[in-house]
Amino acid sequence: MRVDAFDFDLPEDLIALRPARPRRAARLLIADGAATHDSTVETLPRRLRPGDLLVFNDTRVIPARLTGERRRETADGAGVARIEATLLKRLGPDTWLALAKPAKRLAPGDRIAFGALGAEVAGKGAEGLVSLRFDRAGAALDAAVAQAGVMPLPPYIAARRAPDAEDDTDYQTIFAENPGSVAAPTAALHFDETLMAALAARGVRTTRLTLHVGAGTFLPVKADDTADHRMHAEWGEIGAAAAEAVNAARADGGRVIAVGTTALRLLESAAAEDGVVRPWRGETDIFITPGWRFRAVDGLMTNFHLPRSTLFMLVSALMGLDRMKAVYAHAVAARYRFYSYGDASLLIP
Repeated sequence: MRVDAFDFDLPEDLIALRPARPRRAARLLIADGAATHDSTVETLPRRLRPGDLLVFNDTRVIPARLTGERRRETADGAGVARIEATLLKRLGPDTWLALAKPAKRLAPGDRIAFGALGAEVAGKGAEGLVSLRFDRAGAALDAAVAQAGVMPLPPYIAARRAPDAEDDTDYQTIFAENPGSVAAPTAALHFDETLMAALAARGVRTTRLTLHVGAGTFLPVKADDTADHRMHAEWGEIGAAAAEAVNAARADGGRVIAVGTTALRLLESAAAEDGVVRPWRGETDIFITPGWRFRAVDGLMTNFHLPRSTLFMLVSALMGLDRMKAVYAHAVAARYRFYSYGDASLLIP
């Protein structure tokens, strides 16, 4: 399909720069079949049925954005350049794949000082990707990154304000346990302990999986046709307990509802043709566009996404492109807040 089919108009003032407080106070647009309802996240227990299963992503965002200086010996003394690097994927105990800005200032062998943390450019690829070999490894490197890095807010927030101490908690879900993401699974940001207790009282089941969100969530689709776009691979794992919870919910007549596109993508990666989900571990570059036959999920709770993005393509695959354009037009007209810190939608085909 042509990528411009997934375009829509979005006023810039609808981009949320801070989350709702409390988390469950965010608005919730419910698209259930052909019906559309305006509500709030705290009403979610009443919108679900006893026996439904919510699947959460328990990844933890690392402070992956580093700022430093490249220092290179030059005849004119102009060898210092300010560099920003966002860590994307660990390649080894001391090496990370990173997105560097401006990458044109870097060459293999260059040294970068991120405060007390040093790194060498071990390799350089396309679209700003570099591999960085640090001066420490393992747990020592993790500790140094935690000290030197900041929360990697999405570009549409970071361009309008700097990260601060509030983001250290605002940009983590209450399920965050396994470090490795450079972006939060933002649909789950709406959940707090009060909401979880109400869901349990309603008889709604929950389970967790892990997908470490990579840079692909930030990168624009540059191709003209979806067939020419390639997703970045992300690492994930579905344990035996989570797989059994999904299969048991479906066997009992419950609906499986992914909380976030990351949870949905991993479930669909692990599902067999008959819809059975088995324990799974590895990398996935699954790209879901209209025409996809969903095997593992019956619904999705997700935030509102960028025009022309792979995530808007995913929700259009679930609900239909015309239906999602109508849902988003309603959201814009009703002034829902968009993106990572914005409001949520509950999509039931």
